[in-house]
Amino acid sequence: MAAATPTELTGVERKAIAADLETIRAQEDALVFSHFDADVALQLGLALRDAALAQQVAVTIDIRQGDNILFFHAMPGTAPANADWARRKRNVVELLRRSSYAVGLEIRLTGDPLDGKMALPLRDYAAHGGCFPIRVTGAGHCGTVTVSGLPQREDHKLVVGVLAQMLGKDLAVLKLD
Repeated sequence: MAAATPTELTGVERKAIAADLETIRAQEDALVFSHFDADVALQLGLALRDAALAQQVAVTIDIRQGDNILFFHAMPGTAPANADWARRKRNVVELLRRSSYAVGLEIRLTGDPLDGKMALPLRDYAAHGGCFPIRVTGAGHCGTVTVSGLPQREDHKLVVGVLAQMLGKDLAVLKLD
């Protein structure tokens, strides 16, 4: 099923997307590390794995600083396609420095697809939820954390929930409705 074009979105859908984008912007602003290194990446990766196990779901987890792989885990029940989805989502975040879910929602709202306006090949870029920028206070963007295996909104929520817990942020304020 093709995504609705902006003119096909109802007013209610437009408001819901706008509200999600506002919440995601707040998430991106709040979920910032004081420092980030391989040890923090390991803690984050293991916390994501534990959260997935607690939810009884299987995901692929990929945490990077640039091209440097800091953590990678494909849980039983995932497929090689999940690692490829993670790569494609990560490419979007590395290029645009926004959550892959936010980029996908913006595309849905504006109708400007990555392969159109930016001429990005869809084989290498996926504006689907699950990749979140890793930012450090005073340094800005320094990497990505990606989850793949669930519906895109759920991938995003899993990452945000674990980041909020690790960073001591109130998830009630940051969660998507």
